[in-house]
Amino acid sequence: MRRQDGGLIVAKELIALSIRFVPFIQLDGRAREAIQFYENALGAEVTFSQTFGAGPGASDAMPETMKNRIAHSELKIGDAQLMVADCEPGKNPLEGDLLTICITTPDADQATRMYNALREDGTVITPLGAFHFSPAYGVVKDKFGVTFQCFTSRRRE
Repeated sequence: MRRQDGGLIVAKELIALSIRFVPFIQLDGRAREAIQFYENALGAEVTFSQTFGAGPGASDAMPETMKNRIAHSELKIGDAQLMVADCEPGKNPLEGDLLTICITTPDADQATRMYNALREDGTVITPLGAFHFSPAYGVVKDKFGVTFQCFTSRRRE
């Protein structure tokens, strides 16, 4: 966007550059297990993790089971970020129906490895295969009910 005098409106462009879409997975007491699973299946690195008991506002009155739940975690997978947390007791999220995560890679072998790891104890929705838009694409719901699209991008000619 340009001003009438030809100068750029930089503020909006800088704000737009800082916006990221980060998938957030919320589970009912299984966040720690999910984090370990994604470390193994996707090579995720935990960059931040905090339990409800270690967070601000934690009290002695908080049940011990609640104190050990993950209030917030951030995982780095390649250049992407994933957030995983436990919900508060009684606030059970719907399993995977509201969130799909698309994992995009230029390497079909890498897409295949991730797909195979994620489908362990999960459900295949679309078998991994070649499609007109991708040499290796498949959709799987993992054992936590989270749906992943494994997508290999084609080289542009």
